Amino acid sequence: MDQFVGSSPVETLERVSAALGCAPTSGDLASYLDQHDELRHLRDNFLMPKVADLPPSDLSLVDGTKECIYFVGNSLGLQPKMAKKYLDEELEKWAKSSIHGHLEGSRPWAWAENNIEQLMANVVGAKAEEVALMNGLTVNLHLLLLSFYKPTATRHKILMENKAFPSDHYAVESQIRLRGFDPKQSMLLLSPRPGEETLRTEDIVERIDKEGESIAVVMFSGVQYYTGQHFNMAAITEAGHRKGCYVGFDCAHAAGNAELKLHDWGVDFACWCSYKYLNSGAGGIAGAFIHEKHKHTVKPALLGWWGHDLKTRFQMNNVMDLQPGISGYRLSNQPFLLVCPLQASLEIFNMTSMSALRRKSILLTGYLEYLIQQYYIRDPAQPDRPYVTIITPSDPHQRGCQLSLSFSVPIKDIFQELEKRGVACDMREPNVLRVAPVPLYNSFSDVHRFIDVLGSALAASNKQQRK
Repeated sequence: MDQFVGSSPVETLERVSAALGCAPTSGDLASYLDQHDELRHLRDNFLMPKVADLPPSDLSLVDGTKECIYFVGNSLGLQPKMAKKYLDEELEKWAKSSIHGHLEGSRPWAWAENNIEQLMANVVGAKAEEVALMNGLTVNLHLLLLSFYKPTATRHKILMENKAFPSDHYAVESQIRLRGFDPKQSMLLLSPRPGEETLRTEDIVERIDKEGESIAVVMFSGVQYYTGQHFNMAAITEAGHRKGCYVGFDCAHAAGNAELKLHDWGVDFACWCSYKYLNSGAGGIAGAFIHEKHKHTVKPALLGWWGHDLKTRFQMNNVMDLQPGISGYRLSNQPFLLVCPLQASLEIFNMTSMSALRRKSILLTGYLEYLIQQYYIRDPAQPDRPYVTIITPSDPHQRGCQLSLSFSVPIKDIFQELEKRGVACDMREPNVLRVAPVPLYNSFSDVHRFIDVLGSALAASNKQQRK
């Protein structure tokens, strides 16, 4: 993708198509972009389902032997091919070596997750000692808030976006109640301006500047799950710190999607799951981050054996030798079977860089946006024609790979028609279809195919509505 750097997606698409002598909407452009995609080989490291393997597929409408159009990596990433091999290795070791597996083999169970934390740190822009792989996202969020949320009578609020992911909302709400405060007074929810779908950075910063003395923690998502908006994490962190607030992020939709610099931005804490863009499988082991500046000052509220330094852990003297920073937040040994698929995925990330993935992603999602605008935006001359509205920001720096699409016709019908035709995407109430071409394994031809299938789905849905 280096040859396309420096231009906007639209400029690139129009320049390349002109050189090819075809329209920007032509499949020839998609083929050319795929041929010149320096990351195209990464797709070969994943298992892509066939259309016939997806339960909703209607084989009277689509060729079941083709690979599906998998645009739902924002919800569940594809399986890395090496995941099964690594799992089989550990099951074999368990069968043959039994208890010796704790200390033997390529991934000794006693510290298996430690072996891949540098790879994880590379993806989120952190130092290895600032990252721990443990638990699930919401468990880690609770552990972090127990340390960073220290409300007082004058500084007790947590600022977060309205319509945050429900688990984040519930976690924050319960943490406030746990400290004896009322969420109605201490939970500060920020909504977009009337008539707008996404938050403006200046509005977030202004709210922090205005109410910062009463805010204990600023807690946002890195990428908003519903709209696909990528928040300006550096600006939010800087604004929060100016007012003496701790700043943390849920990076579930950002890790492996956006180019993060958690350390350089000075983010205080963060957490993320690993089964979306990080491809570790449903319920995979999650990640947590605490900046190294806090490693000797911010301590865990809850302790467990695995937070004890490994060098002295097995002395069993019940005198805690707490590891500094995020490592001290470990409670128990991690499930070694969950380490295997995440290792398989992170090794693929290690074949490239997040900056290279983002370069491709900007063009890939820009191509999707361009084709939608060419074919499916509202046409006043055809008032009865179904149309699509993109609620995700058009600025590539304010989004990851996901586009959130709103439709003029009932979304459930559109979703069902897409699924019948071998498209894997997801629907979120009340009216959004989330479509995420992932640069690790999606192609420009996938995007072009999706646009064709979307036309068929819209036509079929519109026909049903007219019956």
